[in-house]
Amino acid sequence: MTVSTEGTATVLPPGGPAAPARAIPASRRGIASRGTLLFLEAAVAFAAALVLPLLARGFKLNPLDRIAQVSGLAAIQLRFALIGLVFIGAVALAVRLRGGRHFDLATRFASAALAGLASGFVAAGAVVALHGTPWPMFGLNGDSGRIVEWAQAVANGRPSGSPVYPPAPLHTLGYYAEWFRGGNTAYAFKDLQILGAAAFGPLVYLCWRMLLGPVRALAFGVAPAFALIDAYKPYSQTVLVVLVPVLVAMVVSLSRSGTQSWRPLLLKGAGFGALLGLMFLTYSGWFLWSAGGVLFAALLYFPWRDGRLGRIKGAAFLGASLAAFLVVAGRYLMVMLTEGQTTKDYNFRFDNFTDPAYYLMWRTDMPGKVGEWPLPGEYGGVGLFALVTFVGLGAAIWLGMRKPMVVTIAAMFISAWVMRMYIASHMYETQTVQLYTRTNNQLLYCGLLLCALVVHLVSLRMAERRTQPEADTAPARTTAGTGFPGREGAVIGALCALLLLLGTVSSSMADRYMPAKENTYRILPWVSHTITERDGSCPKYAPGGTCSKDGDQSWLGFIR
Repeated sequence: MTVSTEGTATVLPPGGPAAPARAIPASRRGIASRGTLLFLEAAVAFAAALVLPLLARGFKLNPLDRIAQVSGLAAIQLRFALIGLVFIGAVALAVRLRGGRHFDLATRFASAALAGLASGFVAAGAVVALHGTPWPMFGLNGDSGRIVEWAQAVANGRPSGSPVYPPAPLHTLGYYAEWFRGGNTAYAFKDLQILGAAAFGPLVYLCWRMLLGPVRALAFGVAPAFALIDAYKPYSQTVLVVLVPVLVAMVVSLSRSGTQSWRPLLLKGAGFGALLGLMFLTYSGWFLWSAGGVLFAALLYFPWRDGRLGRIKGAAFLGASLAAFLVVAGRYLMVMLTEGQTTKDYNFRFDNFTDPAYYLMWRTDMPGKVGEWPLPGEYGGVGLFALVTFVGLGAAIWLGMRKPMVVTIAAMFISAWVMRMYIASHMYETQTVQLYTRTNNQLLYCGLLLCALVVHLVSLRMAERRTQPEADTAPARTTAGTGFPGREGAVIGALCALLLLLGTVSSSMADRYMPAKENTYRILPWVSHTITERDGSCPKYAPGGTCSKDGDQSWLGFIR
């Protein structure tokens, strides 16, 4: 039996109140309930991310044949759509059953599942592209070869070939190889390319869930991120798309720190610091591009107006975050501050010869056949997509200039833009590029987020107006009689639209890794099918049954 009394639930033994009852605070029950639901959401998202790659392992096709590639993409799309429709159907069914009591729960799970299925689609595409070869994309060539070599050294207790390269991917690959691949880091890297791509959707979804509800996290956080999903080196782009919501959530927490209790305040600060430390160990470049903007947002939303105690709590929150960050990543930070200053990037790529103000599409280091680039736009050489992005940035600031989420993302956009132009402006003098073109990804992601947040903010305003009383004595207006459909219809419609959007985007991103002998990312899995295996045999679908130690490198003749 349970007796509720002013915020506590007292659980009595079956025999009656013979022993003192233990009171469970309602706040703790709420936290436990939310924690359980988030855990279940995470479980659904990660499980959904693995379904399509596992199903793709059973496809019988030659991944070097274009018709087979198209058939493989269609087979993945079919399974993606059917599984997604099952979850959306569950949401629609929840509206009708038991008065819609389980509608919110079904919505949570459907949103999490779509996020996982979408990145699982790209991972399944990598499974198809690498079907028949044990090698990772590009084998032991280029970045892939260096990562495999450095991870092997780390696994054997030796220093990697580059002290400034993020250590987390190397240690992860080394340990994974020891546990599951008998120490073979090359073959293990193939597994992690697939698993890393699959984890992309669940990770970004869960990070945005710190700020938004399930459907909004999927629509305004996850969907823009899929412009950047990468199956070759998935960890770098994953850090970017999770770093943005984590930094936004940290600024939001900082703005509220002046009125919080000490224990949750310090725990939350330490949690953010440790999480940022792990991401810094995984890929540090985004921190450099974002630092100026995040510092501005932190100063703007520091609890200056909460009195002396509030300012002390704000400083304590930041101190706990910094301490935890240094515990996790302090050693690597010192390496970056010392040896990182002397590390120079002299590798001029395709984008280094492009107008530095153009960032809206990254054609990778292997752009393929390129005519006029950037493509000519209608307005002074600028296309419609750029205009929409800039208008979205301005509109987001206009509608949400008092919201830490909008201001922080806009500040990160501006910070990356300034750093990009600063480094590019010194390129001729120093003859180095210092990876400045990688700001493309941050600028694009933040720009897409700001456009999405315009829709988010407008929808919130519309919802407020629908429920606002017309007068003090008039009843509150609801969706009935206003001409707007109910919330349930909006959720189901949004999920259907997102199913098609994410399915189409994921198919496109998976297609760019389908093997082909050309100067694009498609050459990466092509080379993997032409490298001699460890036992001396050729991969199953090696062209003409021939292979070599380094694989087919004749594609280099396509580069102009």
